[in-house]
Amino acid sequence: MNIQVTFRHMETTEALKEYAIEKVSKIKKYLDAPVEVHVVLSVEKFRHIAEVTFTINGYVVKGQEETDDMYAAIDMVMDKIERQVRRYKEKLKSKRGGGSGEKLKVKMNVVALENEQTETEPIVIKSTNFSIKPMAVDEAIMQMNLIDNDFLVFRNATTNEVNVIYRRKDGNYGLIEPNA
Repeated sequence: MNIQVTFRHMETTEALKEYAIEKVSKIKKYLDAPVEVHVVLSVEKFRHIAEVTFTINGYVVKGQEETDDMYAAIDMVMDKIERQVRRYKEKLKSKRGGGSGEKLKVKMNVVALENEQTETEPIVIKSTNFSIKPMAVDEAIMQMNLIDNDFLVFRNATTNEVNVIYRRKDGNYGLIEPNA
């Protein structure tokens, strides 16, 4: 388990870092694969924010909590992450043999030319790398819910095509498939 702890807008304290690592390490009992963990601890005015991101076999599990005490924020976010990881493991056990296969690495770059933008147009500058794992539609829905996102790009295990699953305003899900 590779754990990175980052402090933002606050002093780095060894006690807080060790506490975060200790809490994150307790999740190891649910995991049998190598895991990348990134913990970001930050303070904004009077809010103490703990954000934890796990990467497990291509799945991403995120959690964020904010309170008036950093130790309480770490405890709360780790409780949330533990529930998500347990749910993920239970669904994997019930499915057994889902879409495992090669991953397609995709790099997504969005660059805005600042000189050509007017003040009324929003500016988006972001570069994100992510793996597109072959999975079934219900696995994609589970992954989208784990990362608490409104959409997910994935490779459909049955058609081997890149699909997009998204959450509709009515609470149901939509699936975007390419034409042949």
